[in-house]
Amino acid sequence: MFGENLKTIRKTKGYTQEELAIKIHVVRQTISKWEKGLSVPDADTLSKLADVLEINVSELLGSEIKEETDKNEIAKQLAKISEQLAVKNRRHKRIWKVIGAILLAVIVANMLLVVFGTVIYNEKDTENITTIEEKL
Repeated sequence: MFGENLKTIRKTKGYTQEELAIKIHVVRQTISKWEKGLSVPDADTLSKLADVLEINVSELLGSEIKEETDKNEIAKQLAKISEQLAVKNRRHKRIWKVIGAILLAVIVANMLLVVFGTVIYNEKDTENITTIEEKL
């Protein structure tokens, strides 16, 4: 919700990600992460962001806050958004761990097949050489 609101409001105000980043003293990639929902700003940065965009913090967060000066309410909403991002990131990490484990298992299995295949080939080659030597 925050990311979508930020992107819409930023574009409405005519700012690029780079321009907005310069105004609040962050890098462009930070703005991109916020808009994609990969992270959220801290309370002070959120306040700067709202000032630069000339809107209320509640508009950025996408819900009504009774008093703009109620920092506890803002902090609670940021904590909720952060927790949702943490759950999403944990899910992604689990998926990548499973994919990594599967790839590792496939690589190990292939290496074992190569080693055993080489050993068996060498044993047969040794038997063939011994048989040829006996015939001579």
